Amino acid sequence: MGRFQLLKVDRQLSKEEQINEYLKQDNAYWLNNDKWDSIEDIFYGKRIRSKRYYDFSNLKSNRYKNEVKFYFLYHFKEELLKYNSLSVMGSALSHLSNCINVNTLLDIDIDRTNIKWKLYLINHGIKYKGKTNSNYFAFMNNLMKFIHDFYDDRDETDKDIWNIKNIRGARIPASGLSNPTLDFSSIPQYYRKVVKSYLKTIITKRSASHCFHMLSRIKYFINSFYSRDYKDGFIEQLNRQDIEDYLYLLNNDFRDNNPTYRSKFISYLRTFLEYIQLAQYKKAPKKEVSFLIFQDDIPRRELNKDEVKKAKFIPEPVVKQLDNNIRELDRIQYIPFYILLRETGWRGTDILNLRYNNCLKRYWNKKEEKYNNQLCGDITKTGIANLKIPIRDQVAEMLDSCIKKTKKKSDDNNNPKKYLFNMYKGPRKTRPFSLTVFVNSIRRLIKEKDIRDHNGELYHFTPHQLRHTRAKEYIDQGMGISIIQQILGHTSLQMTIHYAKISENKLYEKWKETKDLELFKVETNIENNQTNLEPKSKENLIRYEYIKENLDAVKVPFGICFKPSKLPCKKQLNHCLNCASFCTSIEHIPEYEAEIIKVKEHIVRSEKNGKDLWVEKNRAYLKLLEKMLIKIKEEKIVHKNARTREVQSNG
Repeated sequence: MGRFQLLKVDRQLSKEEQINEYLKQDNAYWLNNDKWDSIEDIFYGKRIRSKRYYDFSNLKSNRYKNEVKFYFLYHFKEELLKYNSLSVMGSALSHLSNCINVNTLLDIDIDRTNIKWKLYLINHGIKYKGKTNSNYFAFMNNLMKFIHDFYDDRDETDKDIWNIKNIRGARIPASGLSNPTLDFSSIPQYYRKVVKSYLKTIITKRSASHCFHMLSRIKYFINSFYSRDYKDGFIEQLNRQDIEDYLYLLNNDFRDNNPTYRSKFISYLRTFLEYIQLAQYKKAPKKEVSFLIFQDDIPRRELNKDEVKKAKFIPEPVVKQLDNNIRELDRIQYIPFYILLRETGWRGTDILNLRYNNCLKRYWNKKEEKYNNQLCGDITKTGIANLKIPIRDQVAEMLDSCIKKTKKKSDDNNNPKKYLFNMYKGPRKTRPFSLTVFVNSIRRLIKEKDIRDHNGELYHFTPHQLRHTRAKEYIDQGMGISIIQQILGHTSLQMTIHYAKISENKLYEKWKETKDLELFKVETNIENNQTNLEPKSKENLIRYEYIKENLDAVKVPFGICFKPSKLPCKKQLNHCLNCASFCTSIEHIPEYEAEIIKVKEHIVRSEKNGKDLWVEKNRAYLKLLEKMLIKIKEEKIVHKNARTREVQSNG
């Protein structure tokens, strides 16, 4: 099983024998002694919270006793709990024998036993309050689930509660999961296998978070029908009216939630139903899903109003203070982590997922004739593997130092996945740093340095703000949006545009550059409630020459065309020259020659300013003019429908 891979015992033994073998560590001290002494060198080596002994002697059955011992020893050896938590659990042992005495923990029902345990604790004066008492209440549940899980040899996806960590190929972020389970037990038995089969197909393709949300939406859908007295088989018989009733119920239950939240209850459901229908599951809807759920049923996704108002990037004064004070962070091991977040704009989970054996690359820059540094890592959310982005030399030096330190401390037992920011002890052993610990450390720094927002309140920091901030900085420096997309690891350019906002200062600078154009002057007389658009002087009406030479423009008769380059226009280049009703003769030759000179001059200006598109279009116009001029000189008069009009007139 996934969570017990560190057990170094013979897999051919029975589960009971494996437990006994595990307890034979340290010359069988744990197996032969029913009273463990915390001051022993193989144990804590000291008293913990004035507690010295862990007494298992009151547990009557040897099998039951060894199961409880196994639970304690495994968590102690693998450093899965803090010493204080183990100490509280040790105190709970005195109550355990009085409340539960069985041959094996496999013989008891978990839900009923939890209720019995809680009532026992309350009756003995232990109330649910504070962290210590909560450990008393959670102890029994954790113990039973641990032992039941150990004995259960089924494939994880055959169970009704999946531990995602035990599923090979599941997409779990390096920082871990707050809730690693997918619980199918509340789905009625008739449809449980169908839902499990579907989740099994996506568990290795989509993120664990997506699978969790998908399951919760499917649960709501199925249970909402059963709560309204629908019976087994209702999905197969679904019709449009059933879906409309479901939508009405959904909109009432979640009327206070934003459209984005509600939309997933419909879009996720449609995805699920479409899949089981295409896969020809027996319990799929008989009617085509497209006739059940319409696109218009899905609310248009939008951000919560509060999220729209809230700036997602860190204001410049705040980020400068953070950068200047980051060296005083109370957890110095998180300083390189912060620097990499600032340097790259990557998500915190992607920085935590960096591996010390391949995160720093160097490549030869032919133009500069030197080696440049690259950060290399996987972007887990979008599935981009081995993304490489440039980093500054100073950051590369810091990263190289971190790599050497991590490599020196790491081995196959304490850092098997070669994380750059690895934990070597405690509950997070073999896992990366905690984002929560990092955020709390930054917030303490903000409080200590009195870093405040524009409202005068202590700044509320979240790590994702650093990503938005970096995107804005890239934009301010003039970096192309497609380059920013690659650096941030976005699969969609639309997402990059959502992140990339120009700062107010840069917006003002760019606006000021165009201010000198003075396309027109506006004078507002507030007292007379009149707005005067007349120019102050002829020179300031329109800076015509500047526009002709610098903007995208095509020379046309009597003026310039500023039509946007992407908009088609039949009249822009042809004018009347190709019209069947157009008539021209040798008396217009001077006009053609003058127009040809003007177009040639405009082509030269366009080439000078790099306006390749308009060079091409004006050349086409020039060719048409020259062709018409030659024709006039040959035929003296050009009129396509002349003969037709003459015949009509004579008739």
